[in-house]
Amino acid sequence: MRLKIAAVILLISCGVFFWYQASSLPSLAQQREYFADAEKLLGKDQEKDYLRLTKKLAGYPLYPYLQAKWLTNRLSQTAAITDFLAAHKDSHYADTLRTSWLNRLVEQKRWPEFIKYYQPSDDKNLSCQYQWARYQSGEQAQALEATQTMWASLATYPESCTVLFTALTRSGQLKPEVIWQRFEAALTQNNLATANATLGLLSQDEQLIAKQWLHIHQTPDSIKNTAFLKNKDSLSGRLFSYGIDKLAKPNIELALNLWDSQNKSFNLDETTRQRIEHRLALILAVRRDHRVFERLARVTQPNEELKMWSIRSALFTQNWPQVIKAFGSFSAKQQQDPHWQYWYARALGETGDTAKAQATYAMVANDRSFHGFLAADRLDLPYQLNDKPIVINDEALAALRQGTELKVVEEFIALKRETDARRLWPILIKKLSKEQLLLAAKLAQGWHWQQTAIITLTKADYWDDLDLRFPTDYKAQIESNAALQNLDPALIFGLMRQESMMDKMAASPVGAKGLMQLMPGTGEQIAKTLGDSWHSDQDLFNPELNIKYGSYYFKELLKQFNGHAALATASYNAGPARVKKWLPQGKALPVDLWVETIPYKETRKYVSTVLSYAIIYQHRLQRNSLKLKNILPDVPAAKN
Repeated sequence: MRLKIAAVILLISCGVFFWYQASSLPSLAQQREYFADAEKLLGKDQEKDYLRLTKKLAGYPLYPYLQAKWLTNRLSQTAAITDFLAAHKDSHYADTLRTSWLNRLVEQKRWPEFIKYYQPSDDKNLSCQYQWARYQSGEQAQALEATQTMWASLATYPESCTVLFTALTRSGQLKPEVIWQRFEAALTQNNLATANATLGLLSQDEQLIAKQWLHIHQTPDSIKNTAFLKNKDSLSGRLFSYGIDKLAKPNIELALNLWDSQNKSFNLDETTRQRIEHRLALILAVRRDHRVFERLARVTQPNEELKMWSIRSALFTQNWPQVIKAFGSFSAKQQQDPHWQYWYARALGETGDTAKAQATYAMVANDRSFHGFLAADRLDLPYQLNDKPIVINDEALAALRQGTELKVVEEFIALKRETDARRLWPILIKKLSKEQLLLAAKLAQGWHWQQTAIITLTKADYWDDLDLRFPTDYKAQIESNAALQNLDPALIFGLMRQESMMDKMAASPVGAKGLMQLMPGTGEQIAKTLGDSWHSDQDLFNPELNIKYGSYYFKELLKQFNGHAALATASYNAGPARVKKWLPQGKALPVDLWVETIPYKETRKYVSTVLSYAIIYQHRLQRNSLKLKNILPDVPAAKN
């Protein structure tokens, strides 16, 4: 009996202890307050107060983030830093702290420690510092050997690498082939200053050769009368082929004449001959020159790019038998691509094989793409959207959300620190499986991170969740502006989806801003035209203004091209002046042919993508009125 009573007392006392322990732990809301207070102390000399607060942050998702920042301000605490790096070796915080600490070790010339804790990364500064640390630690030969590849690449390196590169160039260890690599890299980048500086590191005999090479680079047409080419030796052959390669783009006629009349006089290997033949054929193909087909016969193994341009040349001249022939030269994989199957069907139809053409169109029409929709129009079939939403596995989602990195992201979101959360996302998704990426994409969608959700889905190589890939944010603004400009809202959605992936803060390297990626000058001019106030280019990050101005601008482009959607879309990307230069000469051209033969790869892809997105968006908007065949008439000939 006493034993039972003792056991009950023990259980009760344990229960009281556990109850007291649990009740003494701070709540998540309290930890958020402690975190905010502790973060304010990061740059201050109040270590006791900071440590008092952080004792209450055990288990809090942002505690490692806070510790990393605290230690970044206290880089002399070697033991604490090494302990942190060991405990969080796979985290973003460890990488950031390690970089700061390694830079401090460089400042203090603590080379052995630097070597011990350095980890290979894309940080060029640290890569150089690592080799310099080895150099300073008695491994001069090994460090300089490793440096040669960096020096030869001519990549942009920080100023901190200069001392290492100087040691290399003064060491006498530079290999002649490495010097030549840097020289050729300089010519490839048209960096003449570096080419001339590198030239001086060669032997006297090699300098003469390099100077001839540099002369041909600057004036490629000089190969027609350069005296040294009379030698016809292997070196002269290399210089001659280099000159032809450089000359081909600015003066294809001279390049063809010189190559055809003189190439057999040089001691050229077959690889070099084929490279030049390929180069000449490609330039003719891109320029839609009829001589490309004769030139192609000289290329024994054309690559995929040349094959595609050869079929485009045939399409531009509507040489349908040649289209069929070019399609036959494609790899099995290319022949299964709905894009090229469409053109095979077009050629079959134009050469009288109607039954086979229709059967091929029917296959292509099952594809959710520009050419799939064109094929459906030719057979008067409904568009196939093939929408397959992601199915959420609740257990898998719960497991994903238990991950340390995702907890951090969600905590930043809870604290309304979206910038910090977004900054961590690319690091987080690097570690996820395909199935986890799909779940992560759905999480991002739930946070209204539309661009992030789309990019995450792309990394998972999944394309069939149309709700996720084609969000309908800003629907009210788009529909009201579409009505004002007499536009189909699906077209505006298609433009916006391609331009910014629905990110209102999108900014391009050239300065375009906002949902419809307007240039500030364009936005300001439209604002003046419409009588709106213009404060700065930051106005373009306002979704309502951006959609208003983007819709107006697209309508103005349509007016310039008589309502032709393909021409206006191409102009939105490349500018109306370029598009006018691309108009066919003499007579109109079917629009599918015109789009396929747009000279700029970016614009060619842009037009087909925007128009296919517009078709998908009309499905998302539960409309069925938009048909490509109704908005894409033949492209009219240029007016002389």
